[in-house]
Amino acid sequence: MTDQLTTPSGHRLGQVSWALFEWARNPYYILIMIYIFGPYFTNDVIGDPVLGQEIWGYITGFAGLITASLAPFLGAIADKVGRRKPWIAASVIMMIPAILLLWYAVPGQEMRGIVTVAIALAIAGTGFAFTEVFHNAMLPSIVPYNRLGSLSGLALSLGNGGTLIILVAMLYAFALPAQPIIDWGWLPDKVLFGLDVSSHEHDRIAAPISAVWLFVFSLPLFLFTPDQAGTGITARAAIRQGMADVWLTIRRLRDYRNVGLYLFARMLFNDGKVAIMTFGIIYASGVFDWGLAERLLLAVFLTIFAIVGGLVGGWLDDIVGSKKALLVTIGGNCVALFIAVSITPTTLLFIPVEGMDVPVWDFAFFRTLPEILYVLVSVLFALFITSAYANSRAMLARIAPEAEMTKFFGLYALSGQVTTFIAPLMVAFFTRFYGNQAGFGSVLILLIAGFVLMFWVKETRESY
Repeated sequence: MTDQLTTPSGHRLGQVSWALFEWARNPYYILIMIYIFGPYFTNDVIGDPVLGQEIWGYITGFAGLITASLAPFLGAIADKVGRRKPWIAASVIMMIPAILLLWYAVPGQEMRGIVTVAIALAIAGTGFAFTEVFHNAMLPSIVPYNRLGSLSGLALSLGNGGTLIILVAMLYAFALPAQPIIDWGWLPDKVLFGLDVSSHEHDRIAAPISAVWLFVFSLPLFLFTPDQAGTGITARAAIRQGMADVWLTIRRLRDYRNVGLYLFARMLFNDGKVAIMTFGIIYASGVFDWGLAERLLLAVFLTIFAIVGGLVGGWLDDIVGSKKALLVTIGGNCVALFIAVSITPTTLLFIPVEGMDVPVWDFAFFRTLPEILYVLVSVLFALFITSAYANSRAMLARIAPEAEMTKFFGLYALSGQVTTFIAPLMVAFFTRFYGNQAGFGSVLILLIAGFVLMFWVKETRESY
Protein backbone atom coordinates (compact mmCIF):
# COMPACT_ATOMS: atom_id res chain seq x y z
CA MET A 1 0.00 0.00 0.00
CA THR A 2 1.32 3.44 -0.89
CA ASP A 3 0.31 6.45 1.15
CA GLN A 4 1.76 9.61 2.48
CA LEU A 5 3.55 7.75 5.20
CA THR A 6 5.46 5.45 2.86
CA THR A 7 6.22 8.36 0.50
CA PRO A 8 7.26 11.33 2.65
CA SER A 9 5.88 14.55 1.23
CA GLY A 10 7.80 17.11 3.27
CA HIS A 11 10.07 19.59 1.48
CA ARG A 12 13.07 21.08 3.23
CA LEU A 13 11.23 24.16 4.49
CA GLY A 14 8.42 21.96 5.80
CA GLN A 15 10.88 19.71 7.59
CA VAL A 16 12.71 22.61 9.22
CA SER A 17 9.38 24.17 10.20
CA TRP A 18 8.37 20.86 11.79
CA ALA A 19 11.64 20.85 13.76
CA LEU A 20 11.15 24.51 14.68
CA PHE A 21 8.00 23.61 16.57
CA GLU A 22 10.28 22.19 19.26
CA TRP A 23 11.87 25.66 19.39
CA ALA A 24 8.36 26.97 20.14
CA ARG A 25 7.18 24.42 22.69
CA ASN A 26 10.31 23.40 24.61
CA PRO A 27 10.83 26.69 26.48
CA TYR A 28 7.58 26.06 28.35
CA TYR A 29 8.84 22.78 29.71
CA ILE A 30 12.42 23.85 30.39
CA LEU A 31 11.59 27.22 31.94
CA ILE A 32 8.38 26.33 33.76
CA MET A 33 8.80 22.70 34.74
CA ILE A 34 12.57 22.44 35.22
CA TYR A 35 14.67 25.51 35.88
CA ILE A 36 12.59 28.50 36.91
CA PHE A 37 8.96 28.10 37.89
CA GLY A 38 9.12 24.62 39.43
CA PRO A 39 11.89 25.42 41.95
CA TYR A 40 10.32 28.85 42.56
CA PHE A 41 6.94 27.24 43.28
CA THR A 42 8.32 24.58 45.63
CA ASN A 43 10.77 26.82 47.52
CA ASP A 44 9.07 30.23 47.55
CA VAL A 45 5.35 29.87 46.84
CA ILE A 46 4.96 26.82 49.07
CA GLY A 47 7.85 27.86 51.31
CA ASP A 48 8.98 24.34 52.22
CA PRO A 49 11.15 22.46 49.68
CA VAL A 50 10.09 19.03 50.90
CA LEU A 51 6.37 19.82 50.99
CA GLY A 52 6.67 21.76 47.75
CA GLN A 53 8.31 18.79 46.05
CA GLU A 54 5.43 16.61 47.18
CA ILE A 55 2.78 19.06 45.91
CA TRP A 56 4.64 19.44 42.61
CA GLY A 57 4.51 15.67 42.27
CA TYR A 58 0.74 15.63 42.73
CA ILE A 59 0.30 18.36 40.11
CA THR A 60 2.40 16.61 37.48
CA GLY A 61 0.80 13.28 38.35
CA PHE A 62 -2.69 14.70 37.80
CA ALA A 63 -1.68 16.05 34.38
CA GLY A 64 -0.19 12.65 33.58
CA LEU A 65 -3.44 10.89 34.42
CA ILE A 66 -5.39 13.18 32.08
CA THR A 67 -2.93 12.58 29.27
CA ALA A 68 -2.92 8.85 29.84
CA SER A 69 -6.70 8.81 29.62
CA LEU A 70 -7.05 10.88 26.45
CA ALA A 71 -3.86 10.85 24.35
CA PRO A 72 -4.21 7.43 22.67
CA PHE A 73 -7.86 8.11 21.81
CA LEU A 74 -6.99 11.49 20.30
CA GLY A 75 -4.22 9.89 18.27
CA ALA A 76 -6.53 7.22 16.92
CA ILE A 77 -9.20 9.80 16.07
CA ALA A 78 -6.59 11.85 14.21
CA ASP A 79 -5.69 8.72 12.24
CA LYS A 80 -9.29 8.57 11.04
CA VAL A 81 -9.55 12.29 10.27
CA GLY A 82 -6.13 12.35 8.62
CA ARG A 83 -4.98 15.85 9.54
CA ARG A 84 -2.74 16.54 12.52
CA LYS A 85 -2.19 20.29 12.51
CA PRO A 86 -5.71 21.22 13.72
CA TRP A 87 -5.13 19.09 16.81
CA ILE A 88 -1.77 20.78 17.43
CA ALA A 89 -3.43 24.18 17.05
CA ALA A 90 -6.13 23.26 19.57
CA SER A 91 -3.49 22.11 22.06
CA VAL A 92 -1.50 25.32 21.69
CA ILE A 93 -4.64 27.42 22.20
CA MET A 94 -5.33 25.39 25.33
CA MET A 95 -1.83 25.95 26.70
CA ILE A 96 -1.34 29.69 26.23
CA PRO A 97 -3.93 31.10 28.70
CA ALA A 98 -3.01 28.44 31.27
CA ILE A 99 0.66 29.44 31.09
CA LEU A 100 -0.23 33.12 31.41
CA LEU A 101 -2.13 32.40 34.64
CA LEU A 102 1.14 31.31 36.28
CA TRP A 103 2.14 34.97 36.48
CA TYR A 104 -0.24 35.24 39.44
CA ALA A 105 1.59 32.64 41.55
CA VAL A 106 3.04 34.68 44.41
CA PRO A 107 4.44 33.66 47.81
CA GLY A 108 2.02 33.71 50.71
CA GLN A 109 -1.04 32.80 48.65
CA GLU A 110 -4.08 31.24 50.24
CA MET A 111 -4.97 27.70 49.31
CA ARG A 112 -7.42 28.90 46.65
CA GLY A 113 -4.61 30.65 44.78
CA ILE A 114 -2.39 27.58 44.98
CA VAL A 115 -5.19 25.39 43.63
CA THR A 116 -5.71 27.82 40.73
CA VAL A 117 -2.02 27.63 39.87
CA ALA A 118 -2.12 23.85 40.14
CA ILE A 119 -5.07 23.65 37.72
CA ALA A 120 -3.32 25.98 35.28
CA LEU A 121 -0.17 23.83 35.44
CA ALA A 122 -2.21 20.67 34.86
CA ILE A 123 -3.96 22.19 31.82
CA ALA A 124 -0.71 23.49 30.33
CA GLY A 125 1.03 20.18 30.97
CA THR A 126 -1.79 18.23 29.35
CA GLY A 127 -1.75 20.48 26.29
CA PHE A 128 2.01 20.10 26.08
CA ALA A 129 1.68 16.32 26.05
CA PHE A 130 -1.01 16.48 23.36
CA THR A 131 1.23 18.56 21.11
CA GLU A 132 3.83 15.83 21.47
CA VAL A 133 1.42 13.17 20.22
CA PHE A 134 0.43 14.93 17.01
CA HIS A 135 3.79 16.58 16.33
CA ASN A 136 5.64 13.27 16.62
CA ALA A 137 3.07 11.56 14.40
CA MET A 138 3.87 13.96 11.54
CA LEU A 139 7.52 12.88 11.44
CA PRO A 140 7.35 9.75 9.22
CA SER A 141 5.23 11.56 6.61
CA ILE A 142 7.67 14.43 6.01
CA VAL A 143 11.13 12.82 6.00
CA PRO A 144 12.69 9.66 4.47
CA TYR A 145 13.23 6.66 6.71
CA ASN A 146 17.02 7.02 6.79
CA ARG A 147 16.75 10.60 8.13
CA LEU A 148 14.27 9.99 10.93
CA GLY A 149 16.93 10.13 13.62
CA SER A 150 18.73 13.21 12.35
CA LEU A 151 15.56 15.29 11.90
CA SER A 152 14.33 14.18 15.33
CA GLY A 153 17.65 15.20 16.85
CA LEU A 154 17.64 18.52 15.00
CA ALA A 155 14.20 19.32 16.43
CA LEU A 156 15.30 18.72 20.00
CA SER A 157 18.47 20.74 19.48
CA LEU A 158 16.42 23.62 18.10
CA GLY A 159 14.14 23.38 21.11
CA ASN A 160 17.08 23.71 23.44
CA GLY A 161 18.58 26.45 21.28
CA GLY A 162 15.47 28.60 21.57
CA THR A 163 15.43 28.06 25.29
CA LEU A 164 19.08 29.04 25.52
CA ILE A 165 18.29 32.45 24.02
CA ILE A 166 15.58 33.06 26.62
CA LEU A 167 17.76 31.85 29.49
CA VAL A 168 20.65 34.13 28.56
CA ALA A 169 18.29 37.10 28.16
CA MET A 170 16.67 36.43 31.55
CA LEU A 171 20.04 36.00 33.19
CA TYR A 172 21.22 39.36 31.87
CA ALA A 173 17.99 41.31 32.34
CA PHE A 174 16.57 39.89 35.57
CA ALA A 175 18.60 37.36 37.57
CA LEU A 176 22.09 38.85 37.80
CA PRO A 177 20.99 42.49 38.32
CA ALA A 178 18.88 41.25 41.25
CA GLN A 179 22.03 40.05 43.05
CA PRO A 180 23.41 42.81 45.30
CA ILE A 181 26.72 40.96 45.74
CA ILE A 182 27.54 41.25 42.03
CA ASP A 183 29.26 44.34 40.67
CA TRP A 184 29.91 43.51 37.03
CA GLY A 185 30.15 46.63 34.91
CA TRP A 186 28.46 45.15 31.85
CA LEU A 187 25.25 44.33 33.76
CA PRO A 188 22.26 46.68 34.08
CA ASP A 189 22.21 48.64 37.34
CA LYS A 190 18.84 47.15 38.25
CA VAL A 191 16.34 44.59 37.02
CA LEU A 192 14.98 45.68 33.65
CA PHE A 193 11.38 46.66 32.84
CA GLY A 194 10.73 47.68 36.43
CA LEU A 195 10.10 44.13 37.65
CA ASP A 196 9.64 43.88 41.41
CA VAL A 197 12.18 41.46 42.88
CA SER A 198 10.47 41.42 46.29
CA SER A 199 7.34 39.85 44.77
CA HIS A 200 9.41 37.55 42.56
CA GLU A 201 8.29 39.12 39.28
CA HIS A 202 11.73 38.27 37.87
CA ASP A 203 10.88 34.59 38.50
CA ARG A 204 7.27 34.78 37.34
CA ILE A 205 8.08 36.57 34.07
CA ALA A 206 9.12 33.15 32.71
CA ALA A 207 5.41 32.32 32.25
CA PRO A 208 4.36 35.14 29.88
CA ILE A 209 7.66 34.82 28.00
CA SER A 210 6.98 31.11 27.42
CA ALA A 211 3.40 31.78 26.28
CA VAL A 212 4.33 34.48 23.75
CA TRP A 213 7.25 32.43 22.45
CA LEU A 214 4.99 29.41 21.93
CA PHE A 215 2.46 31.45 19.95
CA VAL A 216 4.95 33.19 17.66
CA PHE A 217 7.17 30.25 16.77
CA SER A 218 4.33 27.77 16.28
CA LEU A 219 3.30 29.66 13.16
CA PRO A 220 5.90 28.17 10.73
CA LEU A 221 4.57 24.66 11.36
CA PHE A 222 1.05 25.73 10.43
CA LEU A 223 2.22 27.73 7.42
CA PHE A 224 4.88 25.56 5.80
CA THR A 225 4.82 21.93 7.02
CA PRO A 226 2.55 19.74 4.85
CA ASP A 227 -0.23 17.96 6.66
CA GLN A 228 -1.86 14.74 5.58
CA ALA A 229 -5.04 15.14 3.56
CA GLY A 230 -8.36 14.89 5.34
CA THR A 231 -10.24 11.63 4.96
CA GLY A 232 -13.70 13.17 4.85
CA ILE A 233 -14.86 11.17 7.86
CA THR A 234 -17.20 13.10 10.14
CA ALA A 235 -16.04 14.02 13.63
CA ARG A 236 -18.65 11.76 15.24
CA ALA A 237 -17.62 8.79 13.12
CA ALA A 238 -13.92 9.48 13.73
CA ILE A 239 -14.47 9.54 17.48
CA ARG A 240 -16.47 6.33 17.42
CA GLN A 241 -14.06 4.49 15.15
CA GLY A 242 -10.97 5.92 16.84
CA MET A 243 -12.04 4.83 20.31
CA ALA A 244 -12.93 1.40 19.02
CA ASP A 245 -9.52 1.14 17.35
CA VAL A 246 -7.68 2.01 20.55
CA TRP A 247 -9.47 -0.66 22.55
CA LEU A 248 -8.82 -3.14 19.76
CA THR A 249 -5.15 -2.18 19.63
CA ILE A 250 -4.76 -2.56 23.39
CA ARG A 251 -6.43 -5.97 23.24
CA ARG A 252 -4.27 -6.98 20.31
CA LEU A 253 -0.95 -5.77 21.68
CA ARG A 254 0.05 -9.42 21.84
CA ASP A 255 -0.03 -9.29 18.03
CA TYR A 256 2.20 -6.21 18.15
CA ARG A 257 4.43 -7.87 20.69
CA ASN A 258 7.65 -6.08 19.78
CA VAL A 259 6.06 -2.63 19.75
CA GLY A 260 4.20 -3.40 22.96
CA LEU A 261 7.40 -4.48 24.71
CA TYR A 262 9.15 -1.33 23.56
CA LEU A 263 6.31 0.90 24.76
CA PHE A 264 6.34 -0.82 28.14
CA ALA A 265 10.12 -0.39 28.46
CA ARG A 266 9.81 3.24 27.45
CA MET A 267 7.03 3.73 29.99
CA LEU A 268 9.55 2.86 32.69
CA PHE A 269 12.71 4.61 31.55
CA ASN A 270 10.85 7.69 30.36
CA ASP A 271 9.29 8.15 33.80
CA GLY A 272 12.79 8.04 35.24
CA LYS A 273 14.04 10.68 32.79
CA VAL A 274 11.08 12.97 33.45
CA ALA A 275 11.59 12.66 37.19
CA ILE A 276 15.25 13.61 36.82
CA MET A 277 14.31 16.72 34.87
CA THR A 278 11.47 17.59 37.22
CA PHE A 279 13.22 17.04 40.54
CA GLY A 280 16.94 17.38 39.76
CA ILE A 281 16.99 21.18 39.98
CA ILE A 282 14.39 21.19 42.77
CA TYR A 283 16.75 18.90 44.69
CA ALA A 284 19.76 21.16 44.07
CA SER A 285 17.81 24.33 44.86
CA GLY A 286 16.78 22.95 48.23
CA VAL A 287 20.03 21.21 49.17
CA PHE A 288 22.40 23.98 48.02
CA ASP A 289 20.00 26.91 48.51
CA TRP A 290 20.27 27.98 44.87
CA GLY A 291 18.24 30.97 43.74
CA LEU A 292 17.19 32.21 40.30
CA ALA A 293 20.70 33.30 39.30
CA GLU A 294 22.24 29.89 40.06
CA ARG A 295 19.41 28.07 38.31
CA LEU A 296 19.66 30.24 35.20
CA LEU A 297 23.45 29.97 35.05
CA LEU A 298 23.16 26.21 35.31
CA ALA A 299 20.36 26.19 32.75
CA VAL A 300 22.43 28.13 30.22
CA PHE A 301 25.37 25.82 30.76
CA LEU A 302 23.31 22.64 30.52
CA THR A 303 21.26 23.79 27.55
CA ILE A 304 24.43 24.03 25.48
CA PHE A 305 25.12 20.40 26.26
CA ALA A 306 21.48 19.49 25.62
CA ILE A 307 21.82 20.95 22.11
CA VAL A 308 24.90 18.81 21.61
CA GLY A 309 23.03 15.83 23.04
CA GLY A 310 20.23 16.13 20.49
CA LEU A 311 22.67 16.27 17.59
CA VAL A 312 24.89 13.49 18.93
CA GLY A 313 21.85 11.36 19.74
CA GLY A 314 20.52 11.78 16.20
CA TRP A 315 23.92 10.99 14.73
CA LEU A 316 24.38 7.96 16.97
CA ASP A 317 20.87 6.78 16.06
CA ASP A 318 21.63 6.90 12.32
CA ILE A 319 24.98 5.12 12.80
CA VAL A 320 24.26 2.30 15.27
CA GLY A 321 20.45 2.29 15.34
CA SER A 322 17.88 3.44 17.87
CA LYS A 323 18.12 0.46 20.23
CA LYS A 324 21.86 0.64 20.89
CA ALA A 325 21.67 4.42 21.19
CA LEU A 326 18.92 4.08 23.79
CA LEU A 327 20.90 1.55 25.83
CA VAL A 328 23.82 3.96 25.97
CA THR A 329 21.71 6.91 27.07
CA ILE A 330 19.60 5.03 29.65
CA GLY A 331 22.68 3.44 31.18
CA GLY A 332 24.38 6.83 31.35
CA ASN A 333 21.38 8.30 33.17
CA CYS A 334 21.48 5.50 35.74
CA VAL A 335 25.10 6.22 36.62
CA ALA A 336 24.60 9.99 36.69
CA LEU A 337 21.53 9.76 38.95
CA PHE A 338 23.28 7.56 41.49
CA ILE A 339 26.14 10.05 41.73
CA ALA A 340 23.79 13.06 41.88
CA VAL A 341 21.78 11.92 44.90
CA SER A 342 24.98 11.04 46.74
CA ILE A 343 26.11 14.68 46.68
CA THR A 344 25.22 17.11 49.48
CA PRO A 345 27.13 20.09 50.88
CA THR A 346 29.00 17.70 53.20
CA THR A 347 28.93 14.27 51.48
CA LEU A 348 30.13 12.58 48.31
CA LEU A 349 28.97 9.08 47.32
CA PHE A 350 26.97 9.21 50.59
CA ILE A 351 30.21 9.44 52.61
CA PRO A 352 30.75 12.48 54.86
CA VAL A 353 33.88 14.42 53.90
CA GLU A 354 35.34 17.19 56.03
CA GLY A 355 35.81 20.58 54.44
CA MET A 356 33.44 19.94 51.53
CA ASP A 357 31.49 23.11 52.30
CA VAL A 358 34.56 25.36 52.09
CA PRO A 359 34.66 27.62 48.98
CA VAL A 360 37.29 26.55 46.45
CA TRP A 361 37.27 29.71 44.31
CA ASP A 362 36.16 33.34 44.33
CA PHE A 363 33.37 33.13 41.76
CA ALA A 364 30.04 34.38 43.11
CA PHE A 365 28.23 31.09 42.39
CA PHE A 366 28.89 27.34 42.70
CA ARG A 367 31.73 28.02 45.11
CA THR A 368 32.03 24.64 46.87
CA LEU A 369 33.28 21.33 45.53
CA PRO A 370 29.89 19.54 45.96
CA GLU A 371 28.16 22.27 43.93
CA ILE A 372 30.74 22.00 41.15
CA LEU A 373 30.43 18.20 41.09
CA TYR A 374 26.63 18.46 40.90
CA VAL A 375 26.96 20.81 37.93
CA LEU A 376 29.23 18.30 36.17
CA VAL A 377 26.83 15.43 36.84
CA SER A 378 24.01 17.60 35.49
CA VAL A 379 25.98 17.87 32.23
CA LEU A 380 25.60 14.10 31.88
CA PHE A 381 21.87 14.42 32.45
CA ALA A 382 21.63 17.06 29.72
CA LEU A 383 23.53 14.94 27.21
CA PHE A 384 21.85 11.61 27.92
CA ILE A 385 18.27 12.79 28.40
CA THR A 386 18.15 14.85 25.20
CA SER A 387 19.77 12.04 23.24
CA ALA A 388 17.28 9.54 24.64
CA TYR A 389 14.31 11.67 23.56
CA ALA A 390 15.59 11.80 20.00
CA ASN A 391 16.29 8.05 20.01
CA SER A 392 12.95 7.13 21.62
CA ARG A 393 10.63 8.60 19.00
CA ALA A 394 12.93 7.52 16.17
CA MET A 395 12.73 3.97 17.56
CA LEU A 396 8.94 3.94 17.42
CA ALA A 397 8.95 5.44 13.91
CA ARG A 398 11.20 2.56 12.84
CA ILE A 399 9.13 -0.30 14.28
CA ALA A 400 5.46 0.79 14.36
CA PRO A 401 3.02 -0.13 11.55
CA GLU A 402 3.14 2.72 9.03
CA ALA A 403 -0.58 2.88 8.32
CA GLU A 404 -1.41 3.39 12.01
CA MET A 405 1.47 5.66 12.98
CA THR A 406 -0.55 8.35 14.77
CA LYS A 407 -2.40 5.77 16.84
CA PHE A 408 0.89 4.26 17.94
CA PHE A 409 2.28 7.68 18.75
CA GLY A 410 -0.83 8.07 20.88
CA LEU A 411 0.17 4.87 22.65
CA TYR A 412 3.73 6.25 22.73
CA ALA A 413 2.42 9.29 24.60
CA LEU A 414 0.43 6.91 26.82
CA SER A 415 3.61 4.94 27.60
CA GLY A 416 5.29 8.21 28.49
CA GLN A 417 2.44 9.44 30.68
CA VAL A 418 0.47 6.50 32.06
CA THR A 419 2.80 6.01 35.02
CA THR A 420 3.90 9.63 35.36
CA PHE A 421 2.17 9.77 38.73
CA ILE A 422 4.21 6.82 39.99
CA ALA A 423 7.61 8.54 39.84
CA PRO A 424 6.46 11.69 41.70
CA LEU A 425 4.71 9.59 44.33
CA MET A 426 7.84 7.49 44.74
CA VAL A 427 9.85 10.65 45.21
CA ALA A 428 7.33 12.04 47.71
CA PHE A 429 7.22 8.80 49.69
CA PHE A 430 10.98 8.29 49.91
CA THR A 431 11.58 11.97 50.58
CA ARG A 432 9.27 11.83 53.57
CA PHE A 433 10.60 8.40 54.63
CA TYR A 434 14.24 9.53 54.65
CA GLY A 435 13.46 13.09 55.69
CA ASN A 436 15.45 14.70 52.88
CA GLN A 437 15.18 15.48 49.19
CA ALA A 438 17.48 12.68 48.02
CA GLY A 439 14.34 10.56 47.83
CA PHE A 440 14.09 11.45 44.17
CA GLY A 441 16.89 8.93 43.60
CA SER A 442 14.27 6.21 43.96
CA VAL A 443 13.42 6.63 40.28
CA LEU A 444 16.61 4.70 39.58
CA ILE A 445 14.36 1.63 39.91
CA LEU A 446 12.39 2.71 36.84
CA LEU A 447 15.49 3.47 34.79
CA ILE A 448 17.08 0.10 35.49
CA ALA A 449 13.86 -1.80 34.72
CA GLY A 450 13.45 -0.02 31.36
CA PHE A 451 17.12 -0.59 30.51
CA VAL A 452 16.85 -4.34 31.09
CA LEU A 453 13.65 -4.71 29.03
CA MET A 454 15.22 -2.96 26.03
CA PHE A 455 17.48 -5.97 25.48
CA TRP A 456 14.43 -7.96 24.29
CA VAL A 457 13.16 -5.29 21.87
CA LYS A 458 13.90 -5.84 18.16
CA GLU A 459 14.66 -2.91 15.91
CA THR A 460 12.60 -4.18 12.98
CA ARG A 461 9.30 -3.18 11.40
CA GLU A 462 7.35 -6.40 11.22
CA SER A 463 4.36 -7.08 8.99
CA TYR A 464 1.13 -7.01 11.01
